[in-house]
Amino acid sequence: MPVTTAPVSHYSRGQAARILDLPEQQIAAWQRAGLLGESDDFSIRDLSAMRRLRNLRHKRHSTRAIRSSMEAMRRAGIADPLHTAPLVSHGARLVFRHGGALLDPLTQQLAFDFEAPRRELSVVRREAPREQQLRNQTRAQELFQRAVQLEEKTETIAEAAALYEQVLQLHPRHAAASINLGTILYNDRRFEEAEKRYRAAAEIDPDYALAFFDLGNVLDELRRLPEAIDAYSRAIQLVPQYADAHYNLALAYERTGERRRALRHWLSYVRLDPVGPWATHARLQARRTLASERLSIVSRFGKMAG
Repeated sequence: MPVTTAPVSHYSRGQAARILDLPEQQIAAWQRAGLLGESDDFSIRDLSAMRRLRNLRHKRHSTRAIRSSMEAMRRAGIADPLHTAPLVSHGARLVFRHGGALLDPLTQQLAFDFEAPRRELSVVRREAPREQQLRNQTRAQELFQRAVQLEEKTETIAEAAALYEQVLQLHPRHAAASINLGTILYNDRRFEEAEKRYRAAAEIDPDYALAFFDLGNVLDELRRLPEAIDAYSRAIQLVPQYADAHYNLALAYERTGERRRALRHWLSYVRLDPVGPWATHARLQARRTLASERLSIVSRFGKMAG
């Protein structure tokens, strides 16, 4: 549902399918293959994993090939490959990036990563050896999973936040940890700090629609509506079926007096999520705008009734 306070942190299979523009059957197939958990209550972290699986699917890698590579990576000591060392395409093979190199998990052979940014290569030369980095990333994922569990109880939220901080110290490019820490800060009304975390997640993963949606929410709270509009628009550009982003963008346009622009997103929300109180409100706002536009046209031609 659209939010005006805290961002949604859990999604049904249908909601995940809409956000990622995937058929629900594909998500179920990944679950049957063991690439995703069996639960249909998906977290932000799960959406991030599904996005990576979707990208590999678009590059024509089969579920069997993805599963084989992930199993090989786990045998190599990488507990959660989709998050700590995501699979990427390298010709017809699936490999993962690490430390300026590409590692084939099936053959354990290294190849130089010519696509790696220069700044990443320079950092790697100053960091610990590859084995230590892998250990740090594995430890970071263990802490992340523990933090997610602690976040479920109000009395352990502060402990969860501290663990997310540790995750980001070990693995600064852990987008999901940055998002989750941002959400804790947001709920604690520490909006400026939350903004930094959401912006960091968006920088780490520019295709992370949820990062831009959450950024829009916090900018809205800070009354920086033009920036919030930009963030919501970016989320929709990445995922046109993102119903909640359409709803919140319509609200933002209403607040800036741009009702015609809001209309498009009210109608998009109703089309994507036609049932429930939010859909009722969106329909009402659309009708009011359409009625106002009709009156304006009538008045312009001098036919408005007195």
